[in-house]
Parts: sequence; structure tokens; C-alpha cells
Amino acid sequence: MLFSSMFFLWLFLPLVFLLNLLLKTRGQNLFLLLASLFFYAWGEPKYVLLMLVSILINWGCGMLLHYAERLHLKKRGVLWTGVVLNLLLLGYFKYLGLFIRSVNHVLRGGGLRVPEIALPIGISFFTFQALSYVIDVYRGECEVQKNLLSLALYISFFPQLIAGPIVKYRDVNAQIASRQITCRNVMEGIRRFIYGLAKKVLISNVLAQSADAIYALDMAEITGGLAWMAALLYTFQIYYDFSGYSDMAIGLGKMFGFDFRENFDYPYLSRSVREFWQRWHISLSTWFREYVYIPLGGNRKGRVRTYVNLGIVFLLTGIWHGASYNFVFWGLYHGAFSVAERLGLGKLLEKHKVTGFFYTFLAVHCGWILFRIESMRQILAFGKRILLPWRYTASHYRVPEFVTGHTMFVLVVAIAGMGVIQRAVCGTKLCAKWKFSIAEMMYCMLLLFFCITALAANTYNPFIYFRF
Repeated sequence: MLFSSMFFLWLFLPLVFLLNLLLKTRGQNLFLLLASLFFYAWGEPKYVLLMLVSILINWGCGMLLHYAERLHLKKRGVLWTGVVLNLLLLGYFKYLGLFIRSVNHVLRGGGLRVPEIALPIGISFFTFQALSYVIDVYRGECEVQKNLLSLALYISFFPQLIAGPIVKYRDVNAQIASRQITCRNVMEGIRRFIYGLAKKVLISNVLAQSADAIYALDMAEITGGLAWMAALLYTFQIYYDFSGYSDMAIGLGKMFGFDFRENFDYPYLSRSVREFWQRWHISLSTWFREYVYIPLGGNRKGRVRTYVNLGIVFLLTGIWHGASYNFVFWGLYHGAFSVAERLGLGKLLEKHKVTGFFYTFLAVHCGWILFRIESMRQILAFGKRILLPWRYTASHYRVPEFVTGHTMFVLVVAIAGMGVIQRAVCGTKLCAKWKFSIAEMMYCMLLLFFCITALAANTYNPFIYFRF
């Protein structure tokens, strides 16, 4: 179920929100759990069983860790059992096809049949949440959750179930046990949700239509100008798509009494690739830092080991995003920039901040080509058009055929809204007066009206991160 679907906006959300207000915390937890399972079952009912299996595995691992001494079990063995079981579930549904295709390629037509396994929505997100719980219990950084229903709510809570942010159990365990739904938090949640919905519907969806139309062309018809325009449109499409969803998730959390940490901090204002990853998909970056990079030794075991650890983290980051080699190369691409910046490029960028901004934006912008196109042959062909646009001018199509005046206006708004305006007014008296003012309330109502109108008039409503 999409947050930007009419069913969610007009029926599911209002009904769940109002009924939740009538219950006390214990009743709310059970009700929100059932609502979350229904939310997840809306697209593929059978995968609710997978969700329940994941919940039982991680609840059981937590309990075994808690009673390990009494049961004469080794905690490390229980931990690795939990990690392996979680990764096996994720690996089967997400990576088995890639593994078999790779074996067939190595064996030059090995003949192994590639299974057709539908990818459960959000499996990467809820698996990483569950893993963080088991690891934190093992480390003693959070108490075991003996109540199965409470842990089930943590793993399956619908606002951040299918596309994050990835929430650590230790950050919300107290809120699961006891929380208050205040008028101000509800207002803030609705406000944040509407802004996120507008990002998705009024900006990302518009840019996506033009970007998808260009990428769908035969490569021979894509000129250098079309390639640059498609890449630019996709750069802002994915930002407003994913950050908009995160805004909606954070807003929904507030409406139900939960506080989720920020997942984006104007990443396109970054002045290094390293800084970009401190601002983009923050919950994933911190997850890999805490559960992979630091356990591997971080930067404590010498420079070479640090670079290797960075390479491993970015390799896994790429693999996490999808079962295709383009994601592997996308991860390694960002890893190479991060290593280069640690080797000395970063100090140079600090001295020349304007250069750092353009360098970072260009590096990330080109990186999204690897993310968007799965075929390596097409990536190379598209890359040539980006690097040598003057050599590719022959085509039956021109940019204005795909990019209308409305799309250009939305693109300008997207560029202005990537943090430029926000940083200029943040902290000023104007900003303080605007928040929760009648003017902002009217503005939010207008945004919501335009979103509903756009959704009613157009069935085109993709979401990039659902496939992860």
C-alpha cells in the first residue's frame, strides 16, 4: 500500500488514526500491529507469513540471548544463528536469482534454472531492523523484549515498514512501552506528512515521467543533451521520492506518538562524497557504520585496513540496494571517492568549498546513472553521452518533446528546494513565525489539494525504494 494512494489517504490512515485515539497504550500496540500487518498484506498477503517468521526468529534469538547462561548456551553462537537466519531469508528472496545467474555465467551456460521469486516489499528494511535488535541485545545495549507483540510492532510498524527509515529498537523501545499523543505532535506529524506527500506527488512523480520516457528510448536515439537531462531529472526524482517518503514516515510516527530520527539532511548541499553519506539515507549509513564498519576495526587498525573496511561497507551498501551488478558497481564507485578523499582529496575540498560542492554534486549525479540502468553495456553507452555529448547529436527526438514547461518549472523548484531556500531562512524570525501559523496551515491545505488533484488525474505513481 502506497502512502500516496487514495485508499491510504482517504480510508486507511483516517480510520487507523481515529480508532487508535480511543485505545490505551496496550490496546494501541495490538491494534497498530494488526493494522500494520493488514497494511503489509494489502499488496501480497502471503508475505505476511514471511514477516511473522522473521518476527518469531528474532524474538526467539533475543530470548535465547537473555537466558543463555541458564540454558548453557554460548551467546556468540546464538547471535550468529540469528544473523545467519535473517540473512538466509533475505538472501533467498532477494539474491538467489543473481547467484544462479552468476554461476551460469561463470560456467558459460551452466544450465541452472533461475527461479522466479517475487521480492517481498521492504524486506531489506525490516530485516536490518530485526538484525539491529538481536545485535544490540547481544551487546547489552538494550533490554530483551519478552513481549512478542511489542517486538512484532517494532519490526512491522507500518509508517517505516517498507522503506525506512531503519529504526533501532533502543531508540523506540520506551515509546513502545509508553507514549503520549499530543495535539502539537499530531499537528507536526500532519504538517510533515503533507510536505513529504507534496515532494512525492508534485515533484518526484512529475520528474519521473520525463526521466522514464527518455530512459525508455533506444540508446541510439539518446543524444548527449537527452542523456544529461534524463540524468538530472533522475537525480532530483530519487531525492524527492525517497526523502518525501521519509518525511511521510516521520510525520506518521509523530501522529501515533513515535519519534523517528531524521533520514535526510539536504544531501545535495554536501561538499564531499563522505559528507554526502552523512546526509543521505542516514539510517542506513549509521547502520553500516555501527554494525559493519566499527566491528571490522573502523579506522583503528591502520590506513590500509581503513580503506579495506570502507570498501567492504560500500560494497555491501550497493548489494543491499538490489540484486544486480550495477548496484555493486554503484557502491564501489562511492567507496572509491570516499577512499580518495581520505587519501588527501578531502583536505583539498575543505579549502575550496565551492569546488567541493560542484565536485560532489557531479560525482553523485553521475553515480545515479549506475543506480538507474541495470545493463552494464547500456551504462557505458549512456556514460559516453554524458562525457562526450557533442559526439552524440543525431536523433529523431529532442529534449522539448519530453520536458514540458511544467516539468522545467518543477525542476527549478526542485533545485531551489534541495536545501538552498531552507538554509537561507532556517533560524530566522520569518521561519519561526511561519511554522504552525495560519498562513502555513493554508499553504499545507493547498498542497494537499494539489496532491489529491494530481493523484485523481494521473495513475502514474511509482516509488523507487519499494524494490529494495
